[in-house]
Amino acid sequence: MNLHDLRPNRGSTKKRKRVGRGISAGQGKTAGRGTKGQGARSGGGKGPYFEGGQLPLVRRLPFKRGFTNINKIVYKPVNVGNLADFETGTEVDPELLAAVGLLKKAGDPVVILGDGDLAVSLKVKAHRFSSSAKKKIEAAGGTISLIPLTSDQV
Repeated sequence: MNLHDLRPNRGSTKKRKRVGRGISAGQGKTAGRGTKGQGARSGGGKGPYFEGGQLPLVRRLPFKRGFTNINKIVYKPVNVGNLADFETGTEVDPELLAAVGLLKKAGDPVVILGDGDLAVSLKVKAHRFSSSAKKKIEAAGGTISLIPLTSDQV
């Protein structure tokens, strides 16, 4: 067997319909478009937006415009005021915040925000800090350290 001997199986291929090639071809004269009207003309027919005069779906649903960013990171906020209940010198990380009930899951990305007052010195670990939270933690004698985001959090 050679390359030129290869053929498709019998009945697996079909000849394409060549319209408008005479009356004996079966699709002559109007070429299957009917007689007259918008559909018979070249470029005829309405676009997908047109709904026969009815207000198109795109205009009926203005709130569906735009998109949702699938790469958005949703941080869980914890305020500095919530950290005031911990004892001095405590190492505050997402696991501890989840154990206390300030977070639902320890694996969620955490941002520390500056609402409230802090009088105790803490070692705070989080994925992000607001500038006011940094100032308040460091003013109380504490330290901050950033936790890098893992691939499942991004």
